[in-house]
Amino acid sequence: MKIYIKLLTIIGLTTLLAGCLDMTEPQRMYYINAVGVDFEDNEYVVYLQIINFADVAKSIQTSTDVAPAEVGRATGKTIEEAIYKLYRSLDQEVFWGHMRYLVFSERVMENEHIIPVIDTFIRFRDTRYQIWVYCTKNPVNEVLLVTPILRNSLSSSKLSNPINPTEQETFIEPKDLRDIIIGLNEPSHEVTIPYVSIKEDWQTAEEQLEETYFSGVGILSKDGFKGFLQDNAARGNQWMHNRTKRGEITVQINANSDEALTASIEKIHIDVKPLVKKEIVTFEVELKINATINGFRGKISEQELKHQISTEIKKEIQQTFHEGLTLDVDIFRLSEFLYRDNVKTWKRLEKDGKIPLDEHSISKINVEVAKINPGRKTFSETIQE
Repeated sequence: MKIYIKLLTIIGLTTLLAGCLDMTEPQRMYYINAVGVDFEDNEYVVYLQIINFADVAKSIQTSTDVAPAEVGRATGKTIEEAIYKLYRSLDQEVFWGHMRYLVFSERVMENEHIIPVIDTFIRFRDTRYQIWVYCTKNPVNEVLLVTPILRNSLSSSKLSNPINPTEQETFIEPKDLRDIIIGLNEPSHEVTIPYVSIKEDWQTAEEQLEETYFSGVGILSKDGFKGFLQDNAARGNQWMHNRTKRGEITVQINANSDEALTASIEKIHIDVKPLVKKEIVTFEVELKINATINGFRGKISEQELKHQISTEIKKEIQQTFHEGLTLDVDIFRLSEFLYRDNVKTWKRLEKDGKIPLDEHSISKINVEVAKINPGRKTFSETIQE
């Protein structure tokens, strides 16, 4: 009898346990994949990119019967006001935990409009610091509506996951919200944001296709937007940090020939040394790399090839540095190297987190090509020892 009483008591108590009645079923939610922000007529313009649930579940290829994404648009005096306006047109609850990236227009980056936007998303409890950040000159909604190659899921696009494409070439280093906050809070209080454009480099038998393209960087400071460095002007940035997985450099085999050679650059190690002489600070750059040779015609010695690669990388570093100076930007964050190495000198010379820089601030660039890998030797050896 006591056993039956205990059993009935347990059964009765289980009815008091909390259930999942207040939980929203996954198929009854909308998933935010990306947010675009513009600024127009003194108001914020917010674009929410919602991807269909089938894409989140499969993450390989989209359904042909359902649009891969829909983008909603609303305006408001604040980011929050615009988002709440979009809530009124939605049929289901919105889930922010899968948000992958932010796209800022050029206008929202000007006049410190971007700072309240960043503050909004880092304060919201459902978002994360690992949200990728981009800027663009193209209409933001068009960037959000670009479908990945082979109509893959938007959750696996290059903007949603930039790490995969940068394994093959790290022309532009991806940045997330955490990187942006650190860059603005530490000397020189400037940070580069990947600049995305739209190009029609791909096509099918029926049509020309649009695809997003990493075109350079936008430079943001704590005081506002500084400008863009695009294409060749931004190339030197990839050689000035150790996070570059692979890059490429193209050189002329000799001055009297049109023959060119492209080398893949890997295992990059950079060391920047500040040199202080009274009130003047200069920097010496020591760069060590490995190179792999791709196909080419002609003959060239290994020593000459190392010299050509070294010279071209130096030229790109100097060009990017000078382009940064025209925008009053410490593009390589040289002020931070002095801050880490000699904080007393940095405090004496800094102004708004930066030390004075000019075209002579980088006094030396030494590029050591430690190893050259000739690749497969299908044809006769053309690199002479």
